[in-house]
Amino acid sequence: MRILVIEDDRKIGSFLQKGLQEAGYAVDLASDGEEGLDAMQSGVYDAAVVDLMLPKLDGLTLIERIRNQGITTPVLILSAKRSVDDRIKGLQQGGDDYMVKPFSFGELLARIQALIRRDNRSAETHSLSFADLHMNLLTREVTRGGQVINLPAREFALLEYMLRNQGRILSKTSILEKVYDYSFDPQTNVVDVLVCRLRNKIDKDFDSKLIHTVRGMGYVLKQDS
Repeated sequence: MRILVIEDDRKIGSFLQKGLQEAGYAVDLASDGEEGLDAMQSGVYDAAVVDLMLPKLDGLTLIERIRNQGITTPVLILSAKRSVDDRIKGLQQGGDDYMVKPFSFGELLARIQALIRRDNRSAETHSLSFADLHMNLLTREVTRGGQVINLPAREFALLEYMLRNQGRILSKTSILEKVYDYSFDPQTNVVDVLVCRLRNKIDKDFDSKLIHTVRGMGYVLKQDS
């Protein structure tokens, strides 16, 4: 899942980006309203965190424009403006939630997850399956053959990516982009290590293997031939 953070304070922006990435999300960061608007128009995001006091284009105008264009991405407003009138205005302009700075990252993460869950309930599906492997995107529960498999955020993100592309060969570069958001050098073995950890949990205790290596190309989620 991908989140857009539109925040002109570099320290706050970097803090949000790092925290959300550690929670398993791919994160894009925009430092002004115009850059944020372009990203919202050209990219597909599961949620956006928007500051109100942005250079070039303020947050309220940005939100109003994307709503007028039919962009329904859930928006969490994050602002130093704390009056009731400011909150009402932000929600009336199209924001889905409103948090005041300074903020608790744990609460912000919980609110983003709630917005995504709410949006997913009206989307086409909230679960992914392949063979006897099942993933619930709302509860973040993974099972295989009825057995619950506990996955940390990064392994969950990799499995979600593979389930959404079952039968397709996924290159290491594409995994770096979708799961790590280019946070690591493509020349490292970080993808191999991550796939190995996931494979040990998904395949090790089962006769039928689902995660396969395609030498020189990448990895694929498929049933044994």
